[in-house]
Amino acid sequence: MGEWFGVVIAVVSSSLGGTGATVTRYLAAEADPFTLGILRFGLGFLIVLPITLMLRSRWPERGAWPGVVGLGVMFYGIAMLLYNLSLNYTTAARATLALATLPFLTMLVGALLRIEPMTARKTAGVFIAMAGVGFALAADVELAPEGAWRGEVLMLGTSLLMSFYNVWSRPFIERTDALAFLTVGMGGGAVFLVIAGAFSGAAAEVAAFGPREWIAGLYLGAGPGAMAFVLWVLALKYASPTRVAVTMTANPLAAALLAIVLLDEPITLGFVSGLLVVFAGIWIAASQPEIVQTTSE
Repeated sequence: MGEWFGVVIAVVSSSLGGTGATVTRYLAAEADPFTLGILRFGLGFLIVLPITLMLRSRWPERGAWPGVVGLGVMFYGIAMLLYNLSLNYTTAARATLALATLPFLTMLVGALLRIEPMTARKTAGVFIAMAGVGFALAADVELAPEGAWRGEVLMLGTSLLMSFYNVWSRPFIERTDALAFLTVGMGGGAVFLVIAGAFSGAAAEVAAFGPREWIAGLYLGAGPGAMAFVLWVLALKYASPTRVAVTMTANPLAAALLAIVLLDEPITLGFVSGLLVVFAGIWIAASQPEIVQTTSE
């Protein structure tokens, strides 16, 4: 199994993540960003931990634990707080389009840290995908909620933190089991969110949930929380960080489709046209196998 396997499972992961954006916006009126993070990654951790133990996955070496936990706090904790907060200001579709800047930022971070080389084909694919993102956002700007730019700027912050996670994760994953790496990192992020949530009244918000909110919250933990990130770290094991990240541009389509049902958000011609350009960029960036340079530390 090679790079294409990693790209395919990353597309599935990104699609699950897109539905997570819509469910997060659906729950945003009932819960603050800390509560939403605990639901997604606290429940996600409780799902992946027994699977990791059952499969007897190889845990990170003792010296790697601070790095793995730190990456988990940065990604599952801080980045996802920005993610949840952004969805208070803009639509699920626009937020996930802003998140689709991830491949561009991952490419730049990988090149800056000399972990992944920038090639002409990969660069072209990423810029084409980014052009599609820009076109879709610009085409429908008149339909955006007032102050939507705040949510999109916050999502750009999420993308930047995720790009560092993508690049820094691969050396750890190569030395351990991907599932164990995920479990330790998600556990660190979940603990951070629980501690922070203790000061935000998260427990009271969850206690006030009705059946619909609980169904949405359980899905958030099982699908976008557990399964999406199991597939994501597995994809990073087989494909380069930029090629995994470029599949994030599939995220808005899944978000928009579910948002039609849950949130009555429309899909416009500009949005669809932009996504077609995005998918063309994914194909260009991922269609030629390349050797990826990684560091051993």
